[in-house]
Amino acid sequence: MHSAAGYRIVKLANGAHSVHSLAHHETFHPVIGPVAEAEALYVRQLRLVERLRRHTGEFVLWDVGLGAAANALTALRAARNIPCSIHLLSFDHTLEPLAFALQHREALGYLGGYEQRLERLLREHYCAFRDGPQSVKWDMHLADFPALLAQLAALALPTNPDSPESRPRGSLSPSEGGMAGVRGAFPLSPSEGERAGERGPSSPGGSGAQCASTGRGVLAPPHVIMFDAFSPATNPAMWTQPLFANLFRLLAPDRPCSLPTYSRSTMLRVTLLLAGFFVGVGHATGEKEETTIAANTADFIAEPLDRRWLQRARCSTSAEPLWEPVYRQARLSPATWYKLLQHKQFR
Repeated sequence: MHSAAGYRIVKLANGAHSVHSLAHHETFHPVIGPVAEAEALYVRQLRLVERLRRHTGEFVLWDVGLGAAANALTALRAARNIPCSIHLLSFDHTLEPLAFALQHREALGYLGGYEQRLERLLREHYCAFRDGPQSVKWDMHLADFPALLAQLAALALPTNPDSPESRPRGSLSPSEGGMAGVRGAFPLSPSEGERAGERGPSSPGGSGAQCASTGRGVLAPPHVIMFDAFSPATNPAMWTQPLFANLFRLLAPDRPCSLPTYSRSTMLRVTLLLAGFFVGVGHATGEKEETTIAANTADFIAEPLDRRWLQRARCSTSAEPLWEPVYRQARLSPATWYKLLQHKQFR
């Protein structure tokens, strides 16, 4: 099934259906399907249900790459029977995949029960609702994510004391790259700022990030980041070292936050380490034997990368981070190798 917007429904080997981007030649959640991947990579690996049961106050979840909403809906559905308050912030540069998914809701299956809420999200970029004991506020930020993070990080500095002291080279300007490839698929409109003001500012609980302003309200620092962009080869702007350094700067030092993603590449793991994260081996998803998980605290990393991995990274032909939104493969530079050795994870 094709779409004028550039998407089609594909049937995977296990019988599940997903959305395929014709422009990027990539399928959202390939091989095992949207729900199975989201459950393995985010819900189970993050122990999301257990964390929400123990959590008091608002739990902030960043959904980077809303796409066809599989990650967000799988997380909400997993927690629907828990008394909890979730603030879900989704980011993408386009709503076309979500609109397309709603047109094919029967084939995809996982949108069932959320159709009216998703339609409001498409229209107003915001919805709030109760689902049993669960309370949800859902903000949609339609924007160029790299540029947004660069703006927010500049406003928030200094925030995270564990951030690398020097600003990374190759900082992105609003004209450099964009979300034209967020894998799952984010602009901030004046109406969103007015709406945020009407609701009142989100409370970060005294966090160091101080709810960085966007000119339309505030973005609360996350407890969890579901990072799901298209691959670096087709969407390098979403995998640069400046992007992850800016993201780390916006985390609250007193708010533990974990970030899983489907990639296990050495380049990505080096990038995350240089940004300030602790990094470890992530759970298998059925598609991959391992993925990657990062966090601003070592407590969230069950299997941290060790010095044996560090030596393998030194020998890799594709380990140097992307300093600019242009894909290429390169060995570690002497400067990058030195910075890796200084990371507290390897001391």
